[in-house]
Amino acid sequence: MSNEEARSWNEQVIEEFRANAGSVQQFGGKGLVLLHHTGAKSGASYVSPLAGMAVDSGAWFIVASNGGKDDHPAWYHNVQAHPEVLLEVPGDDEVSTVKLSARVADDAERDRYFAQMVAWAPQFADYEKKTSRRIPVVVLEPAA
Repeated sequence: MSNEEARSWNEQVIEEFRANAGSVQQFGGKGLVLLHHTGAKSGASYVSPLAGMAVDSGAWFIVASNGGKDDHPAWYHNVQAHPEVLLEVPGDDEVSTVKLSARVADDAERDRYFAQMVAWAPQFADYEKKTSRRIPVVVLEPAA
């Protein structure tokens, strides 16, 4: 998929997410979030649809799988450089946006959260098998 095709696909997912209170049929309904992040070098604003799971106390986690490619996704580098993010999350009747701060999970958290993601979406186990890198998990916590 070219960069232009990926952008077009993302735009369609984002539009459906917002129009349907966070439900995207292609992904079985719930389970997606929209991560607003700032380019590490460019400073440009981006929105990435990602699989995300609520943790507790308003925290979420996302997985930097990049479909099992050998490099981390661009958003991963962006949130390391600019950890203050916005996250659009599904709701009962509408999408809500929360301000969060991103950090890379420590090893124990990573393993626990990654296992939860695999249990919910088994393709993440396939992504892990496709790459030699250890796929990071990013924890998004309420901003102070």
